[in-house]
Amino acid sequence: MTRLFRGIFIVWVLFRHGLDELVLTSLNNPILSRLARIVAVGRNLQAPRGQRIRQALEDLGPIFVKFGQVLSTRRDLLPVDISDELAMLQDQVPPFPSEVAIGIIEKAFKKKVDDIFVSFDRQPIASASIAQVHFAVLKDRDGQQREVAVKVLRPGMATVIDKDLDLMRMMAGWVDDLSTDGKRLKPREVVAEFDKYLHDELDLVREASSAAQLRRNMADLDLVLIPEMFWDYCLPNVMVMERMKGVPINQVDRLRAAGVDIPKLARDGVTIFFTQVFRDGFFHADMHPGNIQVSVEPATFGRYISLDFGIIGTLTEVDKEYLAQNFTAFFRRDYKRVAELHIESGWVPKTTRVDELEAAIRSVCEPYFDRPLKEISLGLLLMRLFQTSRRFQVEIQPQLVLLQKTLLNIEGLGRQLDPELDLWNTAKPFLEKWMVNQIGPKKLIDQLRNEGPRYAKMLPELPRLLFDFLQTRGRDHSKELQALLIEQKRTNRLLSAIVYGGVGFVLGLLAMQILIRVRLF
Repeated sequence: MTRLFRGIFIVWVLFRHGLDELVLTSLNNPILSRLARIVAVGRNLQAPRGQRIRQALEDLGPIFVKFGQVLSTRRDLLPVDISDELAMLQDQVPPFPSEVAIGIIEKAFKKKVDDIFVSFDRQPIASASIAQVHFAVLKDRDGQQREVAVKVLRPGMATVIDKDLDLMRMMAGWVDDLSTDGKRLKPREVVAEFDKYLHDELDLVREASSAAQLRRNMADLDLVLIPEMFWDYCLPNVMVMERMKGVPINQVDRLRAAGVDIPKLARDGVTIFFTQVFRDGFFHADMHPGNIQVSVEPATFGRYISLDFGIIGTLTEVDKEYLAQNFTAFFRRDYKRVAELHIESGWVPKTTRVDELEAAIRSVCEPYFDRPLKEISLGLLLMRLFQTSRRFQVEIQPQLVLLQKTLLNIEGLGRQLDPELDLWNTAKPFLEKWMVNQIGPKKLIDQLRNEGPRYAKMLPELPRLLFDFLQTRGRDHSKELQALLIEQKRTNRLLSAIVYGGVGFVLGLLAMQILIRVRLF
């Protein structure tokens, strides 16, 4: 019944905002256009289409808002008016009352907000689907006043997310059971991945720890700034962090006027992403423009500022190596190796012919090389990739869903910053250098250095451990060992007899030949 009511509510919201009328009108069919005018009777549908879509997504809740955030970065796929409206979902979702936010803070810390902060801005500076942010001034342990940002979780989010996920599980089951592509698309596993990441986002302590890890990882790169966390003030529903000052990355004209090198900024974004993915296997997976700013402060001019670490992607060493090999082969246009990797990994059936898969990959990818982003039709590329994956029964990899989503964000950002960016040539040197480090002597030395303390501890214990093992195994298997020794002796005697007999036979033949020749001559 919960799923049924949620489904009815979704249909009602879509109908209330007139999205049915938008769909019918967009099909450019005279009959359907007439039907659209009929269904519009009695409803006020004068608002622009972009506003209606945005408001519908806001009313439907966090999962739908996140879908709109991803679409907002893809201005190559959507009309400008819809993209502009969806961009408001990045940090301009209607806030919940400040009194509610203050009540949550005071309940969490068991203090009045004025006793916690020197000052606290009642008006939120940003509001998203999961939480909203207020600026404040905090007195730290040293008595210094620090400008901070206070993130407060929206009340009741877990219930809304659980309802949507329950509905998605039901729909995933339908796709799995009824669709011929169901097993290959793994809809249940994909929904399970979303379930995990969305619930992780509801724990602000987890977000704070992810931010701290990223801050350590990126410390030596000098390309990105990540706020410091104030751990005395981090709880599951409230998080206090260093206030960051920057210009939103989608305000390109403002950045250009400040003197920021926009093409370099685009290249730096690619470097940051590939460093997080392939070097660290720990990456910011919610990189829409609302979460990315650029510093214009003299000391950190031109650096990225990352915000909102609720969704973090991770990759295993196996995933990292496999993806890096795929990307490297792809950038070298070694389509045969790409095909072999797909078969070796089990992404396609083992019976797949390498030459056929190689030809299919080449036909999809080759037209897009040596082109700037502005000349790449992502819609056509995705359609052809989907056709190829269906033909060769390529299985969806649920653990890579976040990476694929982040790639869409990165490419969308690249289009906004520098449409002339050559994504392939920008990423290729980084990946080739990474591959050399993975298989070269430096990697071996690093591994020996990391494992050295453990080896040093184990080495003195090895003689005793070996003696205990042999003694224990010897007692347990003495009879088996004796039987094996007897069998080995028998086998040795048999082999000796065969060898000696063979040698004697050969010598006998030689002697006969010698005697025959002596008699003849």
